[in-house]
Parts: sequence; structure tokens; C-alpha cells
Amino acid sequence: MTKDVIALTPRMPDPLTVLAGLLAGGPDKLVGTTGEGAVVQLCDDRGRPLVSIEAPLLVQVAGEAERLLGATAPPVPFWWTEARATTGVEEAELIAGTFAARIATLAGGSAWPPEAARSLAVVKTDGVSVAPTPAAAQPAVDALTDKVAVIIQDRPVIAMTAWLSDAFRAAADAGLGLQIVTSPGATLSPAVRNSLSGWPSRWVVRDERDGYYDGLSGAVLRWQHGMFATVESPDATPEDPRTPVAAAYQEVTGTGDRQLAISFRTVHPADDRLVLGGALESVWQELTGRPPAGWGTAEPANLPWSPRRLTDVAFERAPEPTWLVVVGSPDRPGLATVRISRTKAGVEEDITLAFGYGPGEEPPLDALPRVAEVLATRHHLQSMLVQLRRARRDLAVPPRFEGPGVPLAFVLGAEEVREMPGDRARRTPLSEPPVQLGPRSRPALYYPLPGDPSDLSGWQDFERLMRHLKGA
Repeated sequence: MTKDVIALTPRMPDPLTVLAGLLAGGPDKLVGTTGEGAVVQLCDDRGRPLVSIEAPLLVQVAGEAERLLGATAPPVPFWWTEARATTGVEEAELIAGTFAARIATLAGGSAWPPEAARSLAVVKTDGVSVAPTPAAAQPAVDALTDKVAVIIQDRPVIAMTAWLSDAFRAAADAGLGLQIVTSPGATLSPAVRNSLSGWPSRWVVRDERDGYYDGLSGAVLRWQHGMFATVESPDATPEDPRTPVAAAYQEVTGTGDRQLAISFRTVHPADDRLVLGGALESVWQELTGRPPAGWGTAEPANLPWSPRRLTDVAFERAPEPTWLVVVGSPDRPGLATVRISRTKAGVEEDITLAFGYGPGEEPPLDALPRVAEVLATRHHLQSMLVQLRRARRDLAVPPRFEGPGVPLAFVLGAEEVREMPGDRARRTPLSEPPVQLGPRSRPALYYPLPGDPSDLSGWQDFERLMRHLKGA
């Protein structure tokens, strides 16, 4: 049975509706709060949480329930109320299901998953208690060691929810890795995938044949020394660990889907009139013909697209960095993660963006030089890399090998070109010369990478270009 249950309702659950839901475990359950009051917890008789319930979230972006849950939600705007049961306690899972069923019944709408929310009856919990919660653990954390925090998830798409974002932050502040354990049928949102790059954080996939494996690398894992770590072959050496790769990870089926991936950085002068998000909006407009649909500080992205409101959030959080997720409309899958930070150079936006295309759809590659010029001349572009990948149209990351992308182009901003000694930026080892973007007196440079899409020669060209630009 799932550990997460979500009510999707057209009306906001009022206090009496929430109270009816909280009585799912009977009137004798203790109630506590955490997360500065944003999370309500039903607890056992010793105050240890059975179920954690987040404040209802108003979602104003179409397609988010379908993207993250595979569920049909009410028309936007609708309310998303999430309950998470303590792992390994059956009664806690039943309480979470009854809570969501009561919310959906009284506020209209439905609950996800449907099978978890079939009963409105009070759950009998006499004598039920849970293990003590480590003092440093977040409500979402299922196990905590001196090396990692472990979260067990059973959702179709592991998304960067508010509580998962809090868990990432708490683990980083404590100097710990975060390891997410899922079933083999789960996928990752790109927002989570981009946050799992630092060891010992990893995606741990349960597997019938190999036990556990890393969903991003395929390395077979086992629990050792307080965390999930790679298994070494008996004939491994320090120079060649020969880590076994799970058979399930290597079961690749070609679908013909592709993704156009763009990563770029802009550096704006710090100014009270600065409005952020314009660079991302320009790219989205050039490649899809429309601006992004919505954004948020977590998933689901719940706010309609608004550069002004995005700027206000980043300004309120400064000098701390701001992390955001941006999504497109359901008919053209697109997702970006944005990190905004204040540095000595100004206000930086680090953006990773991807659009998905099916077998009968062609990515608009001819628009890439125009995209680069718009960024270079209007949005203080520092650098940009464009890749084409064989990967899913819906952008979800499966626990299977998808292969590296093929680099199509690299762009160097005008300021970076100006600071490079001599004519190094213009004279490169590539077969095609760079294309000048913007005014001749202060151009940015667009480097086409004519690699063969069927092999890795594009990466060889890219590495040669990077060595040349660095003067190596």
C-alpha cells in the first residue's frame, strides 16, 4: 500500500473538513505541527508521528496532476492536499487513505491513488506506536545514519515536492547525502534528477534479480557502512573496481522519443529595476511559440507564469539563493529548473531546460542560432550548451540506460569573448568557424558542433573546443 495519499478537490478544504479528516484515527490521537505550522501530524500516544499532512496547495497550472500522478484532476484551479504515512506502519497508511477519502468526499474531487482512499471509517489503532524519530530527521525521512538520510517512495513520478525539497536542504545542512528508494516502476522528475548529482546521494531502485541498483548509473548496490553503496566484483582492483551493472538497467527499448536539452547561464547587473525570468521566457517563446505555463518553488508547479512575481520571490529570499521549477503546457512537454543567486558579478540565473518530442515530431533545431542571439543581445548570456538526447517525450527519467546526449552547439557570451586574450575565441580547432551574434564591436560567438548523432564524436569536438578556450 502506498505511503503517500493526495486529495484533489475543486474547493479548498475548510477547517471543519480538515478536522473530519484528522479524526480518521479516532478522537484520541495527538496532533502536532512542524515546518513552522505548515505540516500537521497525527501522532501516537508518545507524540511520534503516524501521518504528516501538508497545508492545501492551490494549483493553477493545468496538467500537473496528470504529469506527476497520472491522475485526472478537477479543472484548474484546484486544491492539492497531501498526506504521508510513516513507513512500515499499516495503520498509518490506512489513516492517510481515510484522511484523503474524507477530504475528497466533503470538498468534492477525488483521491490518489483511488485504492488507498476507499473507506471513511475510523481506523482502529489501539496499541499502535512507531519507532522513535531521530531528532535531526525531517517528517519525510525514513532512516537516518551518520552518512545519509533515506527516503522510501512509492509514487509513479518522484517529484521535488515541498517536503522532499526540505529533506534535501536539511541533509545538505547536516553534511549528509540523500538516498531515495523506489520501486522499479517509478521514474524521477528532472527536477529531482538534477539534485542527485553529489555522492553519496543517489536513486536506489528495488530489483528482484539484483536486490538494489542505482537508477541513474545501473550500479548494483547493497546496504553497507550506513548507506547504499556500490558492490565490487571479486576480481576488482583499485584502478578498476568493475562495479556490476543491474540487468534491468540494461533492458533498453527504443521508442523514437527525443529531448532537446539546453543549459545556460545569464549574469545581470544588480539593479532595482531588474526583472528575472525573461531569458527563459524568450527561449520558451522561440522554441514553442508560447511562454511557459507555470512555475513554483516546488512540484507541482502551482503558479501561472509571471516573471514579475518570480522576481519578487527571489528578491525576498536574497542573499540566499532561490530554486524554482518551470513547466510548459501538456501538449508540449517542457520543464526547467532555475537557480538564482547573488554574486560579486551580479545576479546569476543558472537554467537547465528540456523539451520532449515524439517519433513524429521534429525539434526546431533551425531556431537555435536565433535563440542564442536573443539571449546574447538582450539577456546578458554568459554561456550555453545545447544537446539532443534519445529520451522520453514526457521528460520523466526511468531507471534504465538512455545514453548521453549529442552536443549541437556551444555559445560564449559577449563579455566572455571580450575577456579572452587575442583572437583565441574566434580561431578554434573545429571544422566550422564560430558565428558572430550581436554587434561586430562586441559579439557573442555561436560554435556549431558537427558531431555525428550516432556516436560520441560531438563530445570529442566539445572537449577540444573547451581545452582551446581555456588555453590548455
